[in-house]
Amino acid sequence: MPPSRLARQFGRQAFGENPASYHSSRPEYPDWVYHTLCSRCGLGSNTRTFEIGAGTGTATRRLLDLGADPLTAIEPDRRLAGFLRKHNPDNALNVLAAAFEEAILDEEAFDLGVCATAFHWLDEDAALVKVARLLRPGGWWAAVWNVFGDDSLPDPFHEATKELLAPLSSPSAGERGIPFGLDAAARMAALKSTNAFDIVDNLTSRWSLVLDADQTVALYSTYSNVLALPDRDTVLTELGRIARAEFGGRVVRNMITSLYIARRAG
Repeated sequence: MPPSRLARQFGRQAFGENPASYHSSRPEYPDWVYHTLCSRCGLGSNTRTFEIGAGTGTATRRLLDLGADPLTAIEPDRRLAGFLRKHNPDNALNVLAAAFEEAILDEEAFDLGVCATAFHWLDEDAALVKVARLLRPGGWWAAVWNVFGDDSLPDPFHEATKELLAPLSSPSAGERGIPFGLDAAARMAALKSTNAFDIVDNLTSRWSLVLDADQTVALYSTYSNVLALPDRDTVLTELGRIARAEFGGRVVRNMITSLYIARRAG
């Protein structure tokens, strides 16, 4: 039997219990992602930008540093939104504590829209229609995921711990046995079905994330399928024990970063 799927609404309030821990535990996006936003998507000085599901600001900080101004960050969890505002006191940043579907934004007002490892919590088709309306003609949309796991490589820690996590899965797991962020055929088809974009592309890279036992526990404590478990503290303790006892305190997670970019037609 496949694992139960967490509701999309769960993701709107799942990650704000300890924003500082979430922020320090989640890996950054590779530099090539931002280079692509600058070289192909027009990110630079005074780029009018919106970011969906900004969370604690892992991508937000880089967007600001690279010239996004104004940057409207939309985050439904008020605890995360508060953390984001506190730790990024830039005049260029405007934080909206709202779900993207409910956020009131000017149409055709933005040069760039971004979403970092959060778009799977939305109704993709409806959200893309709104994204297209917000972008000016010639503006760009970029959605990026850091995906934990690479089926082309051995993953010993995942194999040793997967039974602990089996009861629940996030929408990030995808619908066809392919992680949402790696299902390029589905993501590209959704973009094209809007008839709003004249350039659509997908870029990926593979890399390794090396963690000690404490870092492993901290990272897994930010996973939605762990946050939803009634016995999550017990599960996290066991994850730490396995990391120390069976992996010598060194856990390697195979990572894939997948970036989708699309230019608004017209």
